[in-house]
Amino acid sequence: MATLVDVQPFDPSAPELFPDPYPAFAEIRENDPFHWSKFGYWVVSRYDHVREVLMNRKDFGTGDFVANLKLFYGADYDVMANSGYRWLSEAFIMLDPPQHTRVRGLVTKSLTAKRVRGLQDRIGEICQELTDSFIADGHADLITQFCYKLPVMVICELMGIDYRHPAMGQLVAAIPEAFVVMEARMLTSEEQAIANRRIDELETFFNAQFEDSLVNPRDDLLTALAETSRTPDGLSIHEATTVAIALFGAGFETTANIIGNGLYRLHRHPDQWARLVADPAGLAASTNEEALRYESSLVATYRTALNDTEISGHPVSAGQRVLTLVGAANRDSRKFPDPDTFDVGREGAADHMSFGGGIHFCVGAELARIEGRAAFEHLARTLPNMKVDWGSAAFRESFLFRGLTRLDATW
Repeated sequence: MATLVDVQPFDPSAPELFPDPYPAFAEIRENDPFHWSKFGYWVVSRYDHVREVLMNRKDFGTGDFVANLKLFYGADYDVMANSGYRWLSEAFIMLDPPQHTRVRGLVTKSLTAKRVRGLQDRIGEICQELTDSFIADGHADLITQFCYKLPVMVICELMGIDYRHPAMGQLVAAIPEAFVVMEARMLTSEEQAIANRRIDELETFFNAQFEDSLVNPRDDLLTALAETSRTPDGLSIHEATTVAIALFGAGFETTANIIGNGLYRLHRHPDQWARLVADPAGLAASTNEEALRYESSLVATYRTALNDTEISGHPVSAGQRVLTLVGAANRDSRKFPDPDTFDVGREGAADHMSFGGGIHFCVGAELARIEGRAAFEHLARTLPNMKVDWGSAAFRESFLFRGLTRLDATW
């Protein structure tokens, strides 16, 4: 298909994407919807195209992990010499069937809806505990004092990890430094070394947790995962450790970004904050979905063509990679009317693609939704008059995962 107009080659490492990727997303979505990247992959950005790729389990998957990374590093690069990449290659989010089917099935049997929904009351209590800890100060950095602490405490509760464990600070700090291996670019040697060290630390911690869970079983997610090792075709302790790192990291990093990004947008659009304050219970759920749509914590994700196929009639050859711009799809006017307007009462906002799709749909989506709803409702009730200094807010320098490093508020 011919390019409609000339557009700049899309580069996910371009620094101008970090503070605001949406102008570039709009340009490529409207003018070059099937864009061939100079890095050797297709870029799709319209809602229907992104959804078609993510939902098509027959023709698109994660593909050859090593070959995909060599697109960035070159043919001689030893991918598996790095423990960070070795861990990622084994994580179920990077597997295709039948390996993915087996591991995800065991995870979902352990991470049951009953187990997740049973946390709802506790999530409300944690919200209250957190605001009680700083409300008298009259100010807070909402990112570090609320947005991160809430999902960390919740995922610890779910997994059966003591939030006060002396290693907790290091574990939380390790996640963003380890998860840099998910970025679609060549890492610096320093980034690789740090990621490898952090994955080694996380594996040591969770391996010990699983060994303890087998000796001292409890009613928690880690025990449920560990006990699958005693069943035919269950998870080995190594596999359970790999799963646990992914669940632990995604369980707080993604949710922290959803809440933080939502608060940022609510206060950049004070009329929408006022609407939420006027009806916290009625609008908390739709606020959460609109935050996910408008300022997605997942900006993009990759797939590989498993067969010669097509996307809406556009040919894609087997082995070619496709970058799906989730953030661009979520602001496509073909799907969402007036898409650049932040509207906490928007109908259909939950049709966003921020949790992915198909067999790789986010396994923790329900928990993230519960936490987001609880957070927005609680803050609107507890701090209705707070003012957020959105002008000094800064997004981290990451393309795939979008979130703030700081968000100061006063009341």
